[in-house]
Amino acid sequence: MTEPAVTPETPDPGTAPGPVLTLSPRGSRRTRPAQHLADLDTEGRRAAVAELGMPAFRADQLSRHYFTRLESDPATMTDLPAAARETLGPALLPSLLTPTWEQDCDGGTTRKTLWRANDGALVESVLMGYTDRATVCISSQAGCGMACPFCATGQNGLERNLSTAEIVEQVRSAAAVVRSGGLGANLSRLSNVVFMGMGEPLANYRRVVDAVHRLCDAPPAGLGLSQRSVTVSTVGLVPAIHRLAEENLQVTLAVSLHTPDDELRDTLVPVNTRWPVADVFAAARHYADVTGRRVSIEYALIRDVNDQPWRADLLAKLASKHLGRLVHVNLIPLNPTPGSKWDASPAPVQAEFLRRVREGGVACTVRDTRGREIAAACGQLAATARP
Repeated sequence: MTEPAVTPETPDPGTAPGPVLTLSPRGSRRTRPAQHLADLDTEGRRAAVAELGMPAFRADQLSRHYFTRLESDPATMTDLPAAARETLGPALLPSLLTPTWEQDCDGGTTRKTLWRANDGALVESVLMGYTDRATVCISSQAGCGMACPFCATGQNGLERNLSTAEIVEQVRSAAAVVRSGGLGANLSRLSNVVFMGMGEPLANYRRVVDAVHRLCDAPPAGLGLSQRSVTVSTVGLVPAIHRLAEENLQVTLAVSLHTPDDELRDTLVPVNTRWPVADVFAAARHYADVTGRRVSIEYALIRDVNDQPWRADLLAKLASKHLGRLVHVNLIPLNPTPGSKWDASPAPVQAEFLRRVREGGVACTVRDTRGREIAAACGQLAATARP
């Protein structure tokens, strides 16, 4: 089996200013997104404005519009002189993602958006409303290079990394929808962000970490979300997990394990051939030790593949041994994908697996699957172009 690429573009310095042609892993020519306000920290924004011959406070005005008022159209920023809008708009607030298709289900509380980037790359995000919170599931890459066979995104391959601003824009847009009452009058603020959409977040490491800062820095530097309300998932890129532990962040780490034994995981999560289960658990333990945060173990239950009782027992044993009480197992009924030979475990099998993990002393729940009928659930995002 061919080992999947871990870093689709090297080196990974972050988004460079101006259009730069790159060669994507699929071999197509892509233009790197233009610099955007959300690619820069506060000092970087002020420096960029100064380079345009304007006073630094204009950067703070732009930041208040984008991160506090959730506005992205320079034409609405009427507290700036027209000449300033005409200069700063194209330079620091270029349009990066265009919504091309939207679907909803669950009575309008689950909304999937298909985005088209300026180079034609397609990504999807999913906004979900619950009784007490609003969560957006966002993409960090166009496609994915991890090649997990049960995931629609992985089967489509990798196009490219998203820029920091392309990641942030998915969240800003979702926050604007929630604020405007798009998920109902009882929800007025976006509260949670999960990096569980298209792509492997830690394969786009620098841009994802920078995006977390933009999401969580206090306004107007960022959107002001709590770091504890942000979840970053990974299939187990061990060096990146260790690196993330040293970032002084309080985000939740979610490890997509899917089986506790190396023999099967080599097939289900091919990157396991590089970093096996023991290494993944050791890295997760390091993250828990440094941050004090509980690690989430994601486990998609697949009928007759990884749902045997002995695997539940082994999962509980390893999770308890390596993480103690700083672990929570999320069981995910496998969501259907086009052409897949696998389906979800039967309800009695799922219940027995859940019982055994809990009996092993590990907190365990079954994830509430949302958006399955519109291909918006875990593992279903494929960013298929619509007319």
